[in-house]
Amino acid sequence: MRVESSLEVRTGQALQKLHFLYHELRPQRSDYSYVLKTDEFDKQIDLFMQMRKSAGPGLWPEVTFDDGHISNFDYALPALLSRGLSARFFITVGWSGQKPGYMGWRELRALHESGQLIGAHGWSHALLTRCAPGDFDVELRKAKSVLEDKLGTSITTMSLPGGRYNRQVLAACREAGYTQVYTSVPRAEHESLGFTVGRLNVRGDWSADWIKNLLQPGSHVLAKMARHYRIKAVAKTVVGDRLYEKLWALLNRKEPDDGDAGDYAA
Repeated sequence: MRVESSLEVRTGQALQKLHFLYHELRPQRSDYSYVLKTDEFDKQIDLFMQMRKSAGPGLWPEVTFDDGHISNFDYALPALLSRGLSARFFITVGWSGQKPGYMGWRELRALHESGQLIGAHGWSHALLTRCAPGDFDVELRKAKSVLEDKLGTSITTMSLPGGRYNRQVLAACREAGYTQVYTSVPRAEHESLGFTVGRLNVRGDWSADWIKNLLQPGSHVLAKMARHYRIKAVAKTVVGDRLYEKLWALLNRKEPDDGDAGDYAA
């Protein structure tokens, strides 16, 4: 039986959605901050099911993934389907079928046909704030059109590589035909989503119990994380993107074969 994925089960209550952002899953533990163990992922989505079924107050959890790592297909998809849940998967389109460790078109079609939601995550994972206006044709428009052609569906959502954006980037997303842009800003959203949607980056050392406290009414954890995010935004401006990415990779114990530090640095 499919679990209700809207807030209709809690009509009359002023609840908000909190979108969780995952990247890679592994059966074994990793020191890299953006890898989550599969058994912990199972615990977290079991918690999300519990929160969705509850008639009480609290944040309504949603699940998203960035990049298109093969573990999303191998581990996340079976876990979601066994519980009747759907998630939104944002795909770095130029990596599909090209970059080792990432889903190809066979997996992406199966993901789409299973009822999961697909969005774009750029073409090459370039930070859009570094792109010249002409680069948007590839990173935004080509990514969108290739996904649509390969999957046979309309692609209207985009997540921002590295969480980076400015007014020019948002304007380019609108012009490319995206109706919603998912960010890395840790904030809750009303049920009727606006053009930009905040998300909470999930770290590998977070437990389901910790997340349960975060979701409780009256919790100040999310507000504290939002303040930390604003401090990091100032730090990026002061030290510059490239130095910030090096510091980020060091602090998060990024593995050397995972590509650019900007992949997850938000």
